[in-house]
Amino acid sequence: MKIRKANIDDAASIAKVHVDSWKSTYVGILPEAFLQTLTYEPKRWQENIRKQTIYIAEDQSGHIVGFAIGGKERTGNYSEYEGELYAIYLLEEHQGNGIGKRLFQTVVNQLHQERINSMVVCVLAENKAAYFYEAMGGKLIHRTQLNIGGHELPTLVYGWKDIAFYPL
Repeated sequence: MKIRKANIDDAASIAKVHVDSWKSTYVGILPEAFLQTLTYEPKRWQENIRKQTIYIAEDQSGHIVGFAIGGKERTGNYSEYEGELYAIYLLEEHQGNGIGKRLFQTVVNQLHQERINSMVVCVLAENKAAYFYEAMGGKLIHRTQLNIGGHELPTLVYGWKDIAFYPL
């Protein structure tokens, strides 16, 4: 497994991972009708790649199987936390193999380089990934709601007050 920074040529593959992982992860959480409206949007991901650092995970064949994004905390609601893990998405068949941990650590390393030593992540309460963030040392700091496709969903916010010495 190789982790690297995404480039513009990766946009279509990232779009595919994004949509396919939503369709497998959010079954039973988001309405099926909403999930069926999701489409691959490479142009959107080209713009995202130009604006922020996105890390991708490639399998031995060079296929993109996951990605992660992080940066400064975006909402301003968590003043104790400077950074944010915006997203980690993996294709279902590649989950549970340590790739998420490697992507998580890569984002933490990026935040260190930006002199950011704390972070939050927002996750839908019914998403199994909540357990992943707990296992990675995140502490539940807030419960809120997130509107996705016109649906209000319970959301958990996990925080890490000090990622400066986060273990691999």
